[in-house]
Amino acid sequence: MPFLRRCLLPVLAVSALVLAPVPASAETIEGALAKAYQNNSSLNAARAGVRVTDEDVAIAKSGMRPRISATGSLQLRSAGGTEIRTGEFGISLEQPIFDGFQTRNNVRAAEAQVRAASESLRNEELNTLFDAASAYMDVIRDRQISTFRARNLEFLEEQVRSARSRFDVGEGTRTDVAQAEASRQAALAQLSAARAQAASSAATYRELVGEEPGTLKTPSPLTGIMPASLEQAVGMALAQHPAIVARQHQVDAAAFAVKAREGGLLPQLSATGNVGTSYSDSSPTRPTQDGTTNSASIGLSLTVPIYQGGENSARVRQSKESLGQARINVDVTRDTVRRAITAAWTEYQAAIESVSANRETVEAAQLALNGVIEERDVGQRTTLDVLDQQADLINAQINLVEAQRNVVVASYAIVSAMGQLSPSRLGLQVATYRPEEHYNAVKDKWYGLRTPDGR
Repeated sequence: MPFLRRCLLPVLAVSALVLAPVPASAETIEGALAKAYQNNSSLNAARAGVRVTDEDVAIAKSGMRPRISATGSLQLRSAGGTEIRTGEFGISLEQPIFDGFQTRNNVRAAEAQVRAASESLRNEELNTLFDAASAYMDVIRDRQISTFRARNLEFLEEQVRSARSRFDVGEGTRTDVAQAEASRQAALAQLSAARAQAASSAATYRELVGEEPGTLKTPSPLTGIMPASLEQAVGMALAQHPAIVARQHQVDAAAFAVKAREGGLLPQLSATGNVGTSYSDSSPTRPTQDGTTNSASIGLSLTVPIYQGGENSARVRQSKESLGQARINVDVTRDTVRRAITAAWTEYQAAIESVSANRETVEAAQLALNGVIEERDVGQRTTLDVLDQQADLINAQINLVEAQRNVVVASYAIVSAMGQLSPSRLGLQVATYRPEEHYNAVKDKWYGLRTPDGR
């Protein structure tokens, strides 16, 4: 195939539906993705999960903060017929001074987990946007297939009427009528299946986007933000895909967790202070023992671990194995990303070629059908020949619609596998969710039961 034809025809074929007139109120894929970004329940649940993880930093920082508690007790007892009333009230303070660097390393591990959660959220966002784009294209494809199936049924109903007319005037056979009726019934079943598939795709769209699909405008592939080659795409994906970055932060968290566990083998030092009042009231026979006594104390508490049954040692070893697993998971995720982008790239190239080939197939099948009908009318072809050619045409049309859908979806798959399927890259008219805002609001909080949004 000449270079000009090989390069330009697929592009023209993919763009053909984009140039077709559509209603002014038709939903664009950008609008649908913006709604999915805002309304998708799974994505909002993932955002809530990141907010949960944010609080682990404040929890970890509490390890070196003071503990203050108030205690009190009242007691009434009888001894030898004498009622004795006693009470104790006090306030105690405990301030950790040295905990084997456990708090410091726990804080760093929690911060790394927050960064990992934020990157995992970015990965969830691009997966949601890709799923929404796929659902958008599935609705368009399945609606077009339903239309083709309906037209096919109309054509076959006309063939049944034509076969019966020819049979009535002695130009056809009962076999021709039976073949036409059998094809019509098969087309009716295919139309029902196509409409069911279209309804299923609409339900998936509703789940992802948050509303029923109306009139949808056929989009173009994301050629503007796609890389020039597969090698470039793989390089960009391995360097910045959020799933890989999240795994790397999890390695950092696991490394700090090892140090925190090792800190449990070091001495622990804390300062303590107590202020209290005790009260006693009994019968006059023991006045010297009644009254109020105030007390106060301050001191240091040192704990030196010697042997804990092997528990701390086992936890250190366990943490080291978790660190090794986290490092392996980075390689696993890299391999997964590389495979995903390679598959998307090859599918995109194949879909472009398939669009061009199937468009020519549709044109040829339509011409062949017209010729077979004319030949049948003059007795050179049979009704079965017409039915077979009509089936070929319908199959070619469906294959073309499928290929056009695959071109667009594969382009989104490439950008998604590169980790760049974001609202900013797609130019979506939507406010970007920023997880760092919640994190900055809670990471240093010392007290308070309300969440930053007022709950």
